[in-house]
This record gives sequence, structure tokens and C-alpha cells, in this order.
Amino acid sequence: VARRLSLRKHPECHSMAGGKAIEHLAQSGNQELLTFRLPMQQYRNCDFSFSGLQNLVNNAIAQKEKEEGIEEGEILSCVKDVAAAVQHAVAVHIIQRTYRAMLFCIKNSILPSKNATLVVSGGVASNQYIRKGLQNLADANDFALLCPPPRLCTDNGVMIAWNGIERLRAGLGVLHSAAGIRYEPR
Repeated sequence: VARRLSLRKHPECHSMAGGKAIEHLAQSGNQELLTFRLPMQQYRNCDFSFSGLQNLVNNAIAQKEKEEGIEEGEILSCVKDVAAAVQHAVAVHIIQRTYRAMLFCIKNSILPSKNATLVVSGGVASNQYIRKGLQNLADANDFALLCPPPRLCTDNGVMIAWNGIERLRAGLGVLHSAAGIRYEPR
């Protein structure tokens, strides 16, 4: 979405990564000026998908460009509102699907009845709007929310390494010898 909105050209966002730029602009946007249908509402599972939302957003941006008489790649006057509406739709989708997963785990006794924890990591965990929504979800369902500091939520490679460090410290699932392991580099 940030690429489609050409946020690298926006004076407030030229040096920001896409997700950070969306979050920054959304803070002063009006999420109610655009409404995006949430993805996968017809599916009663815990899967996430943003491809349908991406198509809706692209079409809305194209429509706004047409209304404003600007070319693709120029900055929309309503860019902050688009960012706010997209961020909100993404957050609600994530929260709804996470809630389904929590209910599934509770119903099937997959989680302990007390001290259940929701762990959120990766780039999405650096978005404070999404994090706040997930905190509210966790609080409402007596879950603890565990998120790494935002500075560690920028790259999945960092998150995998962090997980490895935590597992090594705890002595869980650590392979101490590579003997007998076959691998083929590609």
C-alpha cells in the first residue's frame, strides 16, 4: 500500500519503511472517510489473507486519483485518510482472526486455563495501533501479551534469531550436533 501511495515521495515519509509510513500518516488521518470490507469474512477459520484487501485498496486509490485528476505516483490529498482506513482494516482483520485462534485453543484445551500468553512478533508487532488492539483483545480474554521491543520487530530474520536465543537459553529444541542431518543448499 505504501508503494502504491508513493509514500517515498511524501515529505513526512521519504526515509521511512512502508509500514512505518502508513502508521505515521494514519495518526492524523480519518479512518472513517474510507471503509474497506474485511477479508475472508465468509471463512470460519483462523487464516489471514490480505490479498483481497490489497485489491480493494488499489481500486480505491485508483478511484481517488481519478477524482483528484492526478496520475499514479502523485500524492493524494487524502493519503492520510487512506493510510488510516487501511491500517484500521488490517488491525481489525488481525484481531478478529487472532480472537478466533484464541477461542479455538481454549475450546480444544490447547492452552493452559490460566496464564495463557499471546505472542506477537515480526514487523506487525512494531505497529502501535495494531499492538494496542491486540493488547485490548488479550486483556479482554485474560491473556498476557508478549511483544519484543519495536526496534526488534523490523525483520523476520531478527525475530528468528531472537527465538533461537530464547530457546538456547531455555535449553529447548536445541540441536547440539549436526551429525546425521542431511541438507542441500540451493
